[in-house]
Amino acid sequence: MNWLDAAIAFVSPEWGARRVAWRNELRNYDAGNDARLNAGWRVANYSAEATDRGNREYVRARARDLERNSDVMNSVLGAYKRNVVGTGFQLRSMTKKNAVNKELERLWKIWCKARNCDVTGQQSLNQILRMAVVRKKVDGGILFVKRYTRDGILPFSLQMLEVDELDSMHVMPEKNGNRVVGGIEYNTYNRPVGYWIRQYQIDGYTIGNPVYLKASDVIFYYTKKRPSQIREMSDMSPTVTRIRDVNEFITAVSVKERIAACLSVFIRKALPVSGIGRNGGASQDKANYDGKTLTPGMIKELNAGDEVQVVNPTGQAADATSFVKLQQRLVGAGQGISYEATSRDMSETNYSSARQGAIEDELTFAEEEEQILAVLDEIYETFVISCVLAGKVDIADFWERKEEYLQHEWIKQPKKWIDPVKESNATKTAMQTGQKTFKQIAAENGRDWQTQIDDMAEVLKYGQKKGIDLGGVVFGGKVQKKEENSTGQNDNGTDGGSEEKTPVKGGTGAEAGKK
Repeated sequence: MNWLDAAIAFVSPEWGARRVAWRNELRNYDAGNDARLNAGWRVANYSAEATDRGNREYVRARARDLERNSDVMNSVLGAYKRNVVGTGFQLRSMTKKNAVNKELERLWKIWCKARNCDVTGQQSLNQILRMAVVRKKVDGGILFVKRYTRDGILPFSLQMLEVDELDSMHVMPEKNGNRVVGGIEYNTYNRPVGYWIRQYQIDGYTIGNPVYLKASDVIFYYTKKRPSQIREMSDMSPTVTRIRDVNEFITAVSVKERIAACLSVFIRKALPVSGIGRNGGASQDKANYDGKTLTPGMIKELNAGDEVQVVNPTGQAADATSFVKLQQRLVGAGQGISYEATSRDMSETNYSSARQGAIEDELTFAEEEEQILAVLDEIYETFVISCVLAGKVDIADFWERKEEYLQHEWIKQPKKWIDPVKESNATKTAMQTGQKTFKQIAAENGRDWQTQIDDMAEVLKYGQKKGIDLGGVVFGGKVQKKEENSTGQNDNGTDGGSEEKTPVKGGTGAEAGKK
């Protein structure tokens, strides 16, 4: 308080207090003041590991409970599993040798089967990836461990470990100068150099001492949100409480509706049915209303003087739909996806809104897809090296040109069109105007462009052999002309005067037919 504030407060304490309050109002953030509305909001700043350490396992356990018992939770998990992995990713090897490309793609397809890629022989690679996406959402992460065995087509397979198996109690490093935090050993730059893994029996009980795995043999799949974060935190942590609220609300409404649907009869008697002076019988126990529940068609007698009073909460059933819908919107917002993606309710959408929602959802799923593809890239590189070491592919100069032989890309199966006509017209326009190439369009459709062209050529060649017009593309060494309409154009709207010669063995169509 400066001298002017002090003078005003001396003359008029009320005006002095107002002046100080107004100055504080101008100076502070609403989010930073401790006024009445924020009085119970106590926070502190810590590193990510210090913040997460105390809650990591508890949040994970709650998320797993909701995974087992909540349909809303599983709607979110299902949306991520369907859109991030779906039917999987198709490999396209991109070395400069076509023979090597085809052999690597053939071996990869075989290796991806459960008996080859999974050390337990139980899951295919696509199943492993789908499980990894779900475990990352629920548990926060999962460990891919490279194992080198002789059980499959290659001496290389994957073992999946849950984050629970990281030995958080282990504190002794493998080498001096390193630190072990949360079961992971770090060097001075906080780079993981090894993982300490608890050993479990098949029934879940720990046995023996933890096993040390080199970081080069482990892929830790999790989301890092802060520089100081070194371990996972469940991706569902912002929304688990809201999902639990929906579960509890639906349970309460369900119980109420079940009670309201019960037709029950209570018989009230004016006098006790027995007792001293009544039929000479001894006093009997009063009705105890076993279970104190209502069942459909129940008939129950009341003791003399007893009354039935019904507690009838109103509003839940009528408001359940709007409440659950609002909560699902908030849950989806917390996970970066739309209400429609989680609820599968399209009643409030049209083509434009559905398309815009799908585009926004794709941006969210693309982030997860980027992470899972980074894991898949490392797996593929180890796969190629294993192929070379095992003699499955003959590449004499592999170690001199290693990076070239590791080049590849992943092609994902496309999603179904919302409106096929509009989508196909947009694709056609994009290719005609040069905004997209045939290669890009083929990739968007989940196809390799070279394979697609080879398939088209094979079909056209077979059609030519049988003398069938498959769209007038190539026949008898030239473009087959369709009948021109009244405007002088072909049926496809192009000028019929131009022809593109394409050399095809066999002469003209007529000559080919004679042959």
